[in-house]
Amino acid sequence: MSVAPFSFHTRRAFLGRVTQGVGAVALASLLRGAELRAATAARGVVHPLPLPQKAKRVIWLTMAGGPSQFETFDPKPKLAAMHGEPMPESMTKGQQLAQLQGQKLVCHAPQFPFARFGRNQTEICSLFPHLGGVIDDICLIRSMTTDAINHDPAHMFMNTGSQIAGRPSMGSWVNYGLGSAAENLPGFVVMVSTGPGRSPQPIAVRQWSSGFLPSRFQGVQFQSRGDAVHYLGNPGRVTRAQQGADVQAINALNRQHDALVHDPEIATRIAQYEMAFQMQASVPELMDVRGETAKTLELYGCTPGDGSFAANCLLARRLAERGVRFIQLYHRDWDHHSLLREELPLRAKETDRASAALITDLKQRGMLDDTLVVWTGEFGRTPMSQGNKGTTGRDHHNKSMSLWVAGAGIRRGHVHGATDDLGYAAVQDVCTVHDLHATMLHQLGIQHDAFSVKFQGLDAKLTGVEGAQVIKGIL
Repeated sequence: MSVAPFSFHTRRAFLGRVTQGVGAVALASLLRGAELRAATAARGVVHPLPLPQKAKRVIWLTMAGGPSQFETFDPKPKLAAMHGEPMPESMTKGQQLAQLQGQKLVCHAPQFPFARFGRNQTEICSLFPHLGGVIDDICLIRSMTTDAINHDPAHMFMNTGSQIAGRPSMGSWVNYGLGSAAENLPGFVVMVSTGPGRSPQPIAVRQWSSGFLPSRFQGVQFQSRGDAVHYLGNPGRVTRAQQGADVQAINALNRQHDALVHDPEIATRIAQYEMAFQMQASVPELMDVRGETAKTLELYGCTPGDGSFAANCLLARRLAERGVRFIQLYHRDWDHHSLLREELPLRAKETDRASAALITDLKQRGMLDDTLVVWTGEFGRTPMSQGNKGTTGRDHHNKSMSLWVAGAGIRRGHVHGATDDLGYAAVQDVCTVHDLHATMLHQLGIQHDAFSVKFQGLDAKLTGVEGAQVIKGIL
């Protein structure tokens, strides 16, 4: 009589076999599908909201490189009158500068005329006539300041509230706090565009990282040309049903593994497999703008799929309609140490019409009332000239910058704050980047100073520990 060999099972193997039932349950839950996932995804950690929610979503327009306030939104006739004269030492002595440190500082006049627009005859640069056409729907902030004076840390500070890499981006904070209302798309989407001509500085993907938050809250970059998401299509001869079965099986195994090791990143992996599968259908539908009217395409002035800022603005509205919580558009090439007169009109032309179109389009669809739109760079520019190869521009500057915000309970047709006569420093209703983040969270229904995550023994916040304030004057 033959005897079967003795089989020894480790505790881990035994538990693995036992939890196969859990895997079957997980597979069944995947098959039940959409409504359970949607209910879970739609609720963030801040629930219920402590404040009235004015904004349901954010569209953040980043002019990467640092637009000059003197050629955009802050007219300075006194600076024009002092063109070519020495900058008063009383303003600049002992101050931090970037590339002008230790050099002769000379006043540089605004290079383009300003014009008056709207009911209040608000002055903005004549290079932005389309924004002038919607000036009564936006709020200018002329008194913003920031801590950083070089590009990468300034982007980090604007995006994360810290110059230290590794912190969560604002889009991740918002997605973590509120959850996503988009069942088949990421809650945080990023798109980057570049005008023709120059080779601007790169935008690092860490700018939309989730940092120490779970990685499922990080931004997902959609490409501006070609396939919006790489490798989204199925390989040849693989059907959608087969792909779905693979995702279900893989996630069932992941759930079994999670039951053993309790790793929170496994939950992220499961969610991302599901999201990727859903995006195979949702992203092509998003990118197909054939349903948009000729009037809408003319409003934005874009050719869909051309990778332009205008095309991305149209996609931003479509993403907002589909429940994406945070949409960030980068437009590069605003770093004008030189060639300011030659290059800035090109950047204005690439963004002016599209930015105004986004405001108009949201408004006529009834979405501006609950969509917060922000237009900003990472810092401002000096009122002093900087020369390079016979041309002039402006250096980095953190003591004054201009931006605008619109929608979601923001005062319309309002100008907030002011700089001194030469535009060197903000002097009235001075705002900080942390204040801007606090205001954004406030409009989303989140109390900024109570919204924190334990990290390295501290209560980490998007708005830092310096005492950020909601900018009540713009509400």
